[in-house]
Amino acid sequence: MNDAPACPLIDVAATYMPRLSEFSFEPGLVAAVDQHAAAVCDALLPARRGPEGRTVRREELADYVLGFTDWLSEAEWTEPAGHDFATLRLTAVCWLIREHDLLDA
Repeated sequence: MNDAPACPLIDVAATYMPRLSEFSFEPGLVAAVDQHAAAVCDALLPARRGPEGRTVRREELADYVLGFTDWLSEAEWTEPAGHDFATLRLTAVCWLIREHDLLDA
């Protein structure tokens, strides 16, 4: 029996991955999500810049998501109908999950 908690990326992807389909309808959303994805990468990989690019690791992104969602819970955040900082950040996490194929890891 496996008592390990489920990877938080699975829940985030299930909830926010569908927002990536909005890219074709909202061009500004692409830019906003790209900026948030860059900010997440900066938080995860501040010293790993260079010609080899950045490699986002599942464990590091999962830790980031746990911290971010804990902060949202403490702030009693509720998801709005549109896009706020938190939804953009979580959508950016989904973009990173997809781009780095982190659910199949």
